[in-house]
Amino acid sequence: MIVTSDRQSLTLDLHRIGAVRFGDFVLKDGRHSPFYIDLRLLVGHAAVLRRVAQAMLACAAALQFDCLAGIPYAGLPIAVAMSLESGRPLVYPRKEAKAYGTRRQVEGVFQPGDRALVIDDVITSGGAKLEAIVPLREAGLVVEDILVLVDREPAGAQALAAAGLRLHSVLKVRALLDDLHEAGAIGEQELARARQFLDEC
Repeated sequence: MIVTSDRQSLTLDLHRIGAVRFGDFVLKDGRHSPFYIDLRLLVGHAAVLRRVAQAMLACAAALQFDCLAGIPYAGLPIAVAMSLESGRPLVYPRKEAKAYGTRRQVEGVFQPGDRALVIDDVITSGGAKLEAIVPLREAGLVVEDILVLVDREPAGAQALAAAGLRLHSVLKVRALLDDLHEAGAIGEQELARARQFLDEC
C-alpha cells in the first residue's frame, strides 16, 4: 500500500505535468466537470510514469496474479511500465479483432487458467472495465481483480462488485483533491467546486 507522503508526492507530480487540471471540461456523457484527469500524458513523462508503475506494483503486492492485462489505450502504457519494472508478463485485449494473421483478440503469451490483473488509468462507472475483461475471459484468463491509478468513486467499485470483481486503486479522487489543496496547488474555490461536482454525481 502506498504511504501518505508518497501518495501526496505522486499527486503533486500528476498535477505538475498537467494530468490533473481544473477549469470547465465537457465529459463523455455531456456533463461539465470543474476538473479533468488525463493520464494519457504520462507517456511524455518517463520519470512520473515509472513512479506510477512502482506505486501500482506496491498496491498489487498482496494480490495473486500471473500476468498484467493492460486496457488500451490509457492503461496499456502503465501496464508496460509495470511489466518492465517487475518482470511480470504483459497481455492486452485488442480494441478490435484482427481480420488477418492469428486473428487473436488477446495479445501476449499466456496459458488458459492464468490469473490476469487488469490495469487501467481511471475508473468512473466501471463499464469500460467490464467490456475489457470479456475477451480476456473468453481467451481462458481468470480475471478477479482490477487495479487503477485513480478511482473517481463510488460507482465504479459498486459496478465491479456486482459483477464479482474486486477494485484496487492507488489514489481516491477526494483524497487527491485534498492533497492538492493542502499543498497549495489549488484554492478553496476550486476544491469546493470539485467536491460539489462529486457530491452531485
